[in-house]
Amino acid sequence: MNNSNGHRPAVLITGVSTGIGRACAEALLAAGWQVFGSVRRQADAEAASAALGEGFTPLVFDVTDAAAIAAAAGAVGEALGGRTLQGLVNNAGIAVAGPAAHIPLDEVRHQFEVNVIGQMAVLQAFLPMMGMDPRWRGAPGRVINMSSVSGRIASPFMSPYAMSKHALEALSESLRRELMPYGIDVVIVGPGSIQTPIWAKADDINAEQYAHTGYLEHLKGMRSRMQAFGNAGLPAEDVGVLVRRILESRRPRTRYPILRNRFFMWTLPGLLPRRVVDRILARRFGLDDRA
Repeated sequence: MNNSNGHRPAVLITGVSTGIGRACAEALLAAGWQVFGSVRRQADAEAASAALGEGFTPLVFDVTDAAAIAAAAGAVGEALGGRTLQGLVNNAGIAVAGPAAHIPLDEVRHQFEVNVIGQMAVLQAFLPMMGMDPRWRGAPGRVINMSSVSGRIASPFMSPYAMSKHALEALSESLRRELMPYGIDVVIVGPGSIQTPIWAKADDINAEQYAHTGYLEHLKGMRSRMQAFGNAGLPAEDVGVLVRRILESRRPRTRYPILRNRFFMWTLPGLLPRRVVDRILARRFGLDDRA
């Protein structure tokens, strides 16, 4: 995907300090794209600029901060000089874990504020310059929403994260249809386990707050399981290559799963009866089927 006036195509990627966002920035810069990338702290902006070099412009904003998003959109618009933004990769996100029967609702609300409302806020700020506003010149842009295998298959103790990714997929489906008159496409990428720092945060799960429930030992085991899950995942660079391919493809598919053992971890669960999948996942998390 290229602008017809000879300028480098430009893309905004949220959450480029580490992991998938950083890998996407590297892949697109290598392909000649102009990359704007968001981080939450000035120190991260300086580190990203030093690592990514020419062609990269850092933006400091949190996806839950409407004023900061608006300021970033103004800065990107000024840099583009009336050219359309060719790509938006909605990647920033967090993972909240805990048993649905007991997890504090404030934690669930925060999960949705970041992974759903924050994504919508970024979309509303940047879609005009992707071709919804006719004052922007050039080919319409393309949105990539970074979902997860959890956007289709929900694991025990990950209900807030899975709920947010299911919601993001619903948003993507509706939005793609709404944007058809403007020529703006929306594509979902659904990674499985990827070698990113999000899995290293498993130790942040405060299992002890659930000591009064029957899940304490299960949650303690989950922390080590999550770390092993991440260590066995695909490198983030594979997702970066996929994102570049989607943005540069003439006719991309609407959804791309990307994970190891795709047949067993993705295709087969979609073919099996739901009760069978229930038992498989329950055993994986050490949950006995009392029935």
